[in-house]
Parts: sequence; structure tokens; C-alpha cells
Amino acid sequence: MPHCPECDATVDIEQDEVEEGQILGCPECGVDLEIISTNPLEVELVEEEEELDEEEADDEEEEDDEEE
Repeated sequence: MPHCPECDATVDIEQDEVEEGQILGCPECGVDLEIISTNPLEVELVEEEEELDEEEADDEEEEDDEEE
């Protein structure tokens, strides 16, 4: 059984009930998890769109600072 990378809870899912790319919620802390592999069964945190946008903005600011 895979474990939630956020809270380390066991995520009770069966290998034949999920597909790669499927999103599900952690039963303990509620974060979104993506099935990244079905053999072996592995999950990872889903990065939210807002976090990605903030990271891209930070990267652009750093590039602008380096150019000056």
C-alpha cells in the first residue's frame, strides 16, 4: 500500500481499481494525490495551479534580476 507523502498515512487502494494519472484524496489529511505508477503502486502530491503560477513568477523575477 502506498503512503501519503504529506502525512505518511496508508492510502488504502487496490492496484486493479486505479489508473495512472488518476487523482484521489488522502483519507487522513485530504491533500490531492496522483497515481504515478500502478506497478508498483505509487502516489505523489498534486501541485495546485496557483503554486505553479507563483513558482513561474518567482523564476521570471530571478531571471530579470540576473540580467541587470
